[in-house]
Amino acid sequence: MNLRHLLTAAVLSLCAGPAAAQTYQLSHNAAAGNPKDVASLKFAELVEQKSEGRLKIDVGGSAQFGDDAETITNMRLGTIAFSANSQGTTSAVVPEIALLGLPFLFQDLKQAEAVMDGPVGDKIAAAAEQQGLVVLAWWNNGIRETSNSKRQITAPSDLAGMKIRTPPDQMTVDIFTALGASPTPMAFSELYIALQQGVVDGQENPLINIHSSKLHEVQPYISMTNHKYESTPFLASKIVFDALLPEDQQIIRDAAREAGQLNRQMVGEQTTRLRGELEAAGVKINDVDPAPFVQATQSVYDKWRAQYPDLVDELVGAAKAAAVQ
Repeated sequence: MNLRHLLTAAVLSLCAGPAAAQTYQLSHNAAAGNPKDVASLKFAELVEQKSEGRLKIDVGGSAQFGDDAETITNMRLGTIAFSANSQGTTSAVVPEIALLGLPFLFQDLKQAEAVMDGPVGDKIAAAAEQQGLVVLAWWNNGIRETSNSKRQITAPSDLAGMKIRTPPDQMTVDIFTALGASPTPMAFSELYIALQQGVVDGQENPLINIHSSKLHEVQPYISMTNHKYESTPFLASKIVFDALLPEDQQIIRDAAREAGQLNRQMVGEQTTRLRGELEAAGVKINDVDPAPFVQATQSVYDKWRAQYPDLVDELVGAAKAAAVQ
């Protein structure tokens, strides 16, 4: 190449400027303002900042890029990069994740966080990676309560025959079957209309989801059953993640954990505050004696322990240890 060609190449290189940013999609099913949504937007902001604009995240909330089940499928194919997904839906391909929702396993969010951030959380994350999903961080969804259009729930017998929407999650189905209800799995995006039209009588979700998706508008009763904990596994497609440079993988992991801290803070604060706001809106909220519910759901432990004896015992032991810290 002569001097003229070299000079021309140098000028063209300078004029070209920085390389175009690489954009990745992040999918979740929550309404705007929900901690899952706010933390997802924070993740996008952090990734762009930490990569100096090389990496951008397009956040599709309210199931814009598909519901949770579609997203999991697309992540395993490598066509969607990230998701603040649901514990129940993810458990369809990673059954070990369902164990975090064993009935009455955790009494509060801090106890659950301590377990997920420890060796048990690492083991479940390893199981997820075998299925093409990388757990970047364990975010929170909250402790789940039960709402309905019929009556206050004070004992398992009050649920007899009641159609309760659940996620497509075998653990939740097992819990409500044991309590005598008629569990009806369906996508969260279909829930409001199903409640409004009476397709189902009730549902179960943390207060933050009930409030942000306005489910209380069509559910006059909320019973504080505290029947199970729900994480929000923040996931990456293993196909996409493995194709990233090591330094970009670290940026993604750091941003996921930092955004997860915001998510956990918001879930904790809103869980405390929203009961009063919902009562002020006219919802009838009652506390529940957990003892008969705990007794009624012991068969759920028997079923899952038969399938995962070591992991269930390790999880129960970790929960007990975290409770006394």
